[in-house]
Amino acid sequence: MTVSSAPGKVYIFGEHAVVYGEPAIPCAIERRATVSVEARDDDHVRVSASDLSLDGFTVEYAGSTDDRPDVDVPASLVEAAMGYIDAAVEQARDAADRPDAGFDITVESEIPLGAGLGSSAAVTVAGIDAATRELGQPLPPEEVADRAYRAEAEVQNGQASRADTFCSAVGGAVRVEGDDCRSIEAPDLPIVIGFDGGAGDTGELVAGVRALKEQYSFADDTLATIGDIVRTGERLLDPDPDDPEAEIPVEDRIAEVGQLMNFNHGLLESLGVSSRSLDSMVWAAREAGAHGAKLTGAGGGGCIAALDPTPETLTALRFTPGCEEAFRAELTTDGVRRLE
Repeated sequence: MTVSSAPGKVYIFGEHAVVYGEPAIPCAIERRATVSVEARDDDHVRVSASDLSLDGFTVEYAGSTDDRPDVDVPASLVEAAMGYIDAAVEQARDAADRPDAGFDITVESEIPLGAGLGSSAAVTVAGIDAATRELGQPLPPEEVADRAYRAEAEVQNGQASRADTFCSAVGGAVRVEGDDCRSIEAPDLPIVIGFDGGAGDTGELVAGVRALKEQYSFADDTLATIGDIVRTGERLLDPDPDDPEAEIPVEDRIAEVGQLMNFNHGLLESLGVSSRSLDSMVWAAREAGAHGAKLTGAGGGGCIAALDPTPETLTALRFTPGCEEAFRAELTTDGVRRLE
């Protein structure tokens, strides 16, 4: 048996716009998905998921996920969760040239499903890493990231970006623009997460933004403006030694990053991907003195990320109606890794 884990992520800037070739900056956080894989003697795949914000399910199938588990959560989330695992299996089979390989797979995760913290990417990355290692064909993190992106794109009908999977595979802070993916040297950001207990439908939210973009030119301009925010934020997070930003104290640069996060959230709200609960948590964080706050991920429900080195935002979120959990997100430079 082979066990691999991969981290979740928060978006500092750029979700949704990254789908259209604009840059984005996500950071890996020390909440991880763990996938255990054991090869079988037949071509069947048996998947057991004890959490993923579901009630838990076990399903056995032969090469497809047509049989859906009966659990009390939105069907789209169940189908997506199983779709990512199925796509990861196919990528591992392809990488090892073992089209008939079967597996017993166990998925455990500290990352709520569909909440904007990269659960699907972490499961897909860890699944491909564990399965290819189990088949004797380990892959470098960059290839795991590429295959995980292809798996996500298949499930999301080609509307995925490389940001989530690259960040989960390599860890740390990364900058993604189209096919250009690289790590950046960001400071240790004081990130606080608020979680409303819900989940957004990534496919539906991405499709909604696409429809706005096709209908209104100013929606296209909004996505381009998000890209401009990312470029400005990148110079603050990882300034070139010759740039004026390099002379600004780190604390002041982090404070300005927070202001840019506020701008980014407003633009995402205008694209229709925020929600009442997300906005309430964002405003609670700002009123508590956070440098800035925004939704993270596809939106529609789930999580917000705020920057605050003090305990005030964490305390405020815990008393905010609609916020079910608040915690500090420890950044991690570790991407996908084998546990055993």
